[in-house]
Amino acid sequence: MATNPPSTPLYRRLARQLQDRIDAGAYPAGARLPSEPELSAEFGVNRLTVRQAVAELERAAVVEIRRGVGTFVRPPAVRVSIAVDPRSQRFDLGSVHAALPGTGDRGDDDHGDRDRADGEFVVGAPPVAGTAEDEEAARQLGRTVAELSRVDTVIRLGGRARAACSYWVPFGPLPAELVRPGRPGNLVLDLARAAGVELEYDWRAFGAIGADLADAELLGVPAGTPLLVREGVSCTPDGAPALYVRRRIDGSSARFVLHFREPRPDSPQPFVP
Repeated sequence: MATNPPSTPLYRRLARQLQDRIDAGAYPAGARLPSEPELSAEFGVNRLTVRQAVAELERAAVVEIRRGVGTFVRPPAVRVSIAVDPRSQRFDLGSVHAALPGTGDRGDDDHGDRDRADGEFVVGAPPVAGTAEDEEAARQLGRTVAELSRVDTVIRLGGRARAACSYWVPFGPLPAELVRPGRPGNLVLDLARAAGVELEYDWRAFGAIGADLADAELLGVPAGTPLLVREGVSCTPDGAPALYVRRRIDGSSARFVLHFREPRPDSPQPFVP
């Protein structure tokens, strides 16, 4: 279930509740949402609040409003992945940190200034409750949903949030200090250490989505803002899947680059998570 700060507008809180139901499969792709009067009665809000909540979901490309017919859940986006020659595989040391100047495994000495610091920071460790993302992580790791633990983070660069990240691992419970909200670090390395394993890339895929309500709030962008998506599995050296990661990056401030030749020394270095 989504959590909202007290300052979150009522219509957005309602939109998040409806998003939770969609994610949990209560309203599957193609299903018609209850009508405005039905939602108004169920949640004890006026119809204007319902209308604003549904409009927010439409901006996030979660639902489609068909005038005079109803509001329907959109099907999930088709995934298009890029295969990389296995000979180019390298150890997964949390590649996003190579693109953040001056960041790394900094410990906790700077967390009091985390709102302005660059790096990766823990947001929370939500329960793995069977959302579509949780089910996908379980499928990719070859485990059941009940066997997984999850950590969510945000990556900051230049004083603003640039990427929202979610990690799933097939072990737990995770150490309380590792998942403490606001904790800085490199989650790929930290999770590998917690499991006592080394990690290598298995596969990575690239795509794009519109920001849903949770990511829009976390990144400080409007719902529906284009986000780049980088997801994939990391495995142990013997090939056992050990981590599934899904990064959502503000498309206005980052891009993915595949270098087929060594880049020139004078080439600009974009933020490449």
